[in-house]
Amino acid sequence: MSERIALVTGGSRGIGRGIVLGLAEAGFGVAVGYARNSEAAQEVVRLAEEKGVPAAAFGADVGDDRQREAFVEEVLERFGRIDILVNNAGVAPLKREDILTASEESFDRLVGINLKAPFFLTQRVARHMIDLTQRDPQARPKIINIGSVSAYAASVNRGDYCISKAGLSMVTKLFAARLAQYGILVYELRGGIIATDMTSTVKDRYDALIEGGLLPIKRWGTPEDFARAVVAIASDALPYSTGEVINIDGGFHLRQL
Repeated sequence: MSERIALVTGGSRGIGRGIVLGLAEAGFGVAVGYARNSEAAQEVVRLAEEKGVPAAAFGADVGDDRQREAFVEEVLERFGRIDILVNNAGVAPLKREDILTASEESFDRLVGINLKAPFFLTQRVARHMIDLTQRDPQARPKIINIGSVSAYAASVNRGDYCISKAGLSMVTKLFAARLAQYGILVYELRGGIIATDMTSTVKDRYDALIEGGLLPIKRWGTPEDFARAVVAIASDALPYSTGEVINIDGGFHLRQL
C-alpha cells in the first residue's frame, strides 16, 4: 500500500508523455493510458521503468463507457490503487470550421472525449479514492484536469473545442467541492501555446504571434512545464488549495493593454 500510483490518460505522447516521465522521476508508479499507439505507450513505460518505478500501459477509448470502466478495473487489478488521476486525453477538431457551419458530428466527438470522458472517469476513480482514504489514512489523492486557455479565449473556428474545455473547467470546480470532505483535492492546469504534435500544424502562425508580443514569456510551452506543475501538486505542494486553476500559458491570461 506504500507505492503511490498515478493514472495518466493520453500518456503516450505530448503533454501526457511529459507528465508520465515527470511523475516517474518523482517516484510515482504510472499507469499509461492510450487510445491507439501501443508502440509509443510501451516506449514511455520503458522510460518510466528505467527510473525505478512500476509502470504499465493500458489501451482504452475513454470516450466509451464500457472501455472506460474496464480501463479502471485493469489499472486497479495491476496496481491495487490510484493516488493521482490526470485527465489529459483530448482531441482537437479534425477540421477547423466556423461556428455558423460546424457539424454536430464534430461537436459530439469533442464533447464526448474532452468533457464527458473526464467527467465520468473522475466519477469512477473518485469512488475508489474515497475508499482508498478509508483503507490508507496516509493517502492524499489528487485529481488534475488538463485544460486550455480555450476555456475563456473564444476561437470561432473551433467552438466545439472551446466549449469542451470550458466545461472541463466546471468539472474541476464540481469535483473539488464534492470531494474536499474526503481530503481529495482537485486542480486544473490551463495550458496555452504548447509544443506538441497537435500544435505542429500551426507552428509558423504562433511563432509569429509570440515574436510579436502575444506572451509575456516569449516562448512556446513544453510538456515538461506541465510535468513540473503536476509533480508539485502530486507531491503535496498545495495542501490548502482545491478547485484551483494554474495557468501554464506564458502569461497569456494577463490580457495586457
